[in-house]
Amino acid sequence: MDPKPPLRSLTGIKPTGMPHLGNYLGMIRPAIQLTEDCEAFYFIADLHALTTQHDRQALKEHTIQVAATWLALGLDPTRTLLFRQSDVPEVTELCWYLSCVTPLGLLQRAHAFKDAVAKGREITSGTFFYPVLMAADILAYDSDVVPVGKDQKQHVEMTRDMAIAFNFHFGDTLKVPEPRIGEEVATIPGLDGEKMSKSRGNAIPLFLDPKSLKKLVLSIRTDSTPLEAPKDPESCTVFNLFRLLASPEATAELAERYRLGGFGYGHAKLALFDLLEQHFAEARDRFRRHMDHPADVEDVLDAGGRRAREVAVRTVSRVRDAVGL
Repeated sequence: MDPKPPLRSLTGIKPTGMPHLGNYLGMIRPAIQLTEDCEAFYFIADLHALTTQHDRQALKEHTIQVAATWLALGLDPTRTLLFRQSDVPEVTELCWYLSCVTPLGLLQRAHAFKDAVAKGREITSGTFFYPVLMAADILAYDSDVVPVGKDQKQHVEMTRDMAIAFNFHFGDTLKVPEPRIGEEVATIPGLDGEKMSKSRGNAIPLFLDPKSLKKLVLSIRTDSTPLEAPKDPESCTVFNLFRLLASPEATAELAERYRLGGFGYGHAKLALFDLLEQHFAEARDRFRRHMDHPADVEDVLDAGGRRAREVAVRTVSRVRDAVGL
């Protein structure tokens, strides 16, 4: 009996500039681990980015930057497809077919759309139509699973609704995917103790040079407990960042030093800096090499795009036949 083929998973990565530690812990690290068990398709969502990014040069630079980041952190392009969304035009064709079976009310219930309305943001038709393009991304590659956090589960549920509606009207044509809800990663605190975010200006970029990284880590906000006094590690941003990367043994040792006293926040910050350097120094060097040779990164994306498009062409061929084109 032939072995069962691995599940195919799909993940989109928006090109929004240099990823930070929160991106790594919340998405990049688990996504790369997933490639051990799944046939993974990872696309850089440059079409999605157009809803907010209108600087052509920035979009190009961010796309290369994101690809270089994933390659530097261990993504193997011989095992995993890494490609630009825009290199597979069949996705936008499929988007139109899906739009013809998608009720207006479904799009009006999208969390992102309702949030934009509630906050009084300018809403373009692209923003409103975003879930349909997202569904096309997933369905074009016959994806079995889509790894998401609980807050993103609606995206996959809407995709399932669109695929089921299409299959109802035109016969069994599209594979209906399942969400794969990853383990919840603890909220990753930024420099000010609030959730790490580029928009808050409190993020730790992944590939800072050592001098800049050390300066940033030393700026993490802490309380005024004196050096000699015992401290509560659980309430300290420095400790909470440390334990997200450290081994259980190293975490327990640092917690004990906090509780004993005679250990200042400056010592803890240096321990965190050393851990970050240990974890990312080699990846930073690889990232810089990739950024120094953008044509090589382009080659990886082009090759991934060609392979991804072969799959999408077959899917859209089935869809065209199903609708009578």
